[in-house]
Amino acid sequence: MEGEPVNGDLVNPMKNIKDNSQLAGLISELKKANKGIWKRAAHELSRPRKERIEVNLSKLSLYAGNGVTLLVPGKVLGMGTAVKSLSVAAFSFSSSARKLIEASGGKAISLSDLHKSNPQGKDVVIIV
Repeated sequence: MEGEPVNGDLVNPMKNIKDNSQLAGLISELKKANKGIWKRAAHELSRPRKERIEVNLSKLSLYAGNGVTLLVPGKVLGMGTAVKSLSVAAFSFSSSARKLIEASGGKAISLSDLHKSNPQGKDVVIIV
């Protein structure tokens, strides 16, 4: 039945509404932006949880450039190593990914913080 707990989670009768209020607020904030990169990030975050992006550090190292911030509209996982000093913004990080990024001299910041500090999306590369 709708609205009753299933495995400890409430079933949401409206498929397009996110249960995570932080995620829903971020999606709303990004959709209001007039830049394509933020709208694309909002679109990717709006996907069902099973289809949301998960990226390993090994893949991020391939796309890192000087002065570039990598945007992951999903989760960064700690598989691999951060050989470069990476600046990565994501909705969430695994604890091992955050530790490895910071240990290599990089920055792991929230997607919301990046949007507030860089509303134009300058020098930001989205990883999908």
